[in-house]
Amino acid sequence: MDDVTTLYSIGELSRRTGLSVRTIRFYSDSGAVAPTTRSPAGYRLYDLDALLRLELLRTLRELGMDLATIKRVLDRELSVADVAAAHADALDVQIRVLRLRRSVLRVVAGRGSDLEETKLMHRITQLSGEERRRLIDDFVVGTFGSDADPAAVAMVRAATPDLPDDPSGEQVAAWVELAELVGDEDFRIRMRRTAVRQAAGGALGIESEAGEELMDHTRRKVSGAMESGVDPLGSGAAPVIDDLVHRFAEVFARTPDTEFRNWLAERFEEAHDPRVDRYWRLVWIVNGWQVMPRLLPVYPWLAQALRNDGDAAEGSRQTPPP
Repeated sequence: MDDVTTLYSIGELSRRTGLSVRTIRFYSDSGAVAPTTRSPAGYRLYDLDALLRLELLRTLRELGMDLATIKRVLDRELSVADVAAAHADALDVQIRVLRLRRSVLRVVAGRGSDLEETKLMHRITQLSGEERRRLIDDFVVGTFGSDADPAAVAMVRAATPDLPDDPSGEQVAAWVELAELVGDEDFRIRMRRTAVRQAAGGALGIESEAGEELMDHTRRKVSGAMESGVDPLGSGAAPVIDDLVHRFAEVFARTPDTEFRNWLAERFEEAHDPRVDRYWRLVWIVNGWQVMPRLLPVYPWLAQALRNDGDAAEGSRQTPPP
């Protein structure tokens, strides 16, 4: 008897497919692979078509498809290609969720997060892409209102943070911090004030008073120090500060002493809002953009170095000689 007319017992079907007798009986009872006939003693018998259906069923189950969908494929109500495409899309979503959970767990492990922080991190990162965009949209609308400067709004929207499908632990931590930051009303006020001034290209008073040439020189010197990793509180900052202090003192007809250095620091601190700077740094991290030192604000470094240098100079004058 050839394979076309061969009938298989449920035990033989189990040996050929690797499925247990119990599993085959379940599929048979569900109607997915019905027996072709029964023996005189009442035992189920299956033909070659049933064997092939069972092998296809096993393959699709191993790929994660549910039994109801598989039955529709076996009955030719759905094509394998269509089901495979839909299932692949569903798996993409599951993979993104798993990757995000993995990143959250790594952050929790690395930071030693407590239960509340872990719950917050999980809740914020579980937001869908649309919900994350809505969060930022609400921040922009709440910050700038309906009568906002279009240039300021465009500047913020051009750098909308977008958490990738497979974020690093650093990106997850940055997104969580960013989500908390944009909901803070005090930060929104600061952001509006700073963004409007930046979009308008408005110069600080000291920038206008010092002149374009000196300000360009200042940015080059400080950017170079930042790119070289010079610590504003270290001795390596002294040559940079000494050069700048003497240049500014000449322009303002002042003595380059500690009082003048502190005055300069105060003027440059007017341009620096650490929370706004933090927002932009977080956006760079979340979006996976390279944080270029030359694009970082130079005034925080300069103000910090000026105050440190002034304190050092004051201390050296107060310390009696040995």
